[in-house]
This record gives sequence, C-alpha cells and structure tokens, in this order.
Amino acid sequence: MTDERKGSGEKSGYVSYLLRLWRERGGQTTWWRASLQDPLSGRRVGFAHLDELVAFLRERTGPAPPAEGLGKDEHKPKTDSTSREVGPE
Repeated sequence: MTDERKGSGEKSGYVSYLLRLWRERGGQTTWWRASLQDPLSGRRVGFAHLDELVAFLRERTGPAPPAEGLGKDEHKPKTDSTSREVGPE
C-alpha cells in the first residue's frame, strides 16, 4: 500500500484506502471478509477476518491512544462540518 511521505521522508499523516466488506456463509455460520485497495497503485490486500483488517491498520497507523486519556466526546466519530443529512424531497 502507498505510504505517502513528505519530501523529508516523514509520514504525512494521511493514508487512503478503498474498503470493501462482504459477508460469506458456510453452513450455519456467517462471517465478514474485507479487502483494502490502494487508490494510487491499485494493490489489494485481503483479510479473512475483521481482526486481521484492524491489525493491518494498527500496524500502519500506530497504537491507539489510551482510552483513559480521551475526553467524554472523543470516542464519537468526527464528521465534516459541511456535511448534512438530506431528507426526502
């Protein structure tokens, strides 16, 4: 996957992937599969389990901050202030 870097060779702090998720069934069991695709190179990496996907992303981004150090609203996903919900017309 592409590791975007600044001219100095330091990580830029930005990575993008196309994430695909799908459900597979085997008998009575259902599980999720995933793949990430680098939009620049087209390289794809597949994951048999979501835990593998999370491990891959943690390896690329570093460990998560300790939960105890987060503020009360920091666990919520951040949204773009320009995005808005569109209702039926």
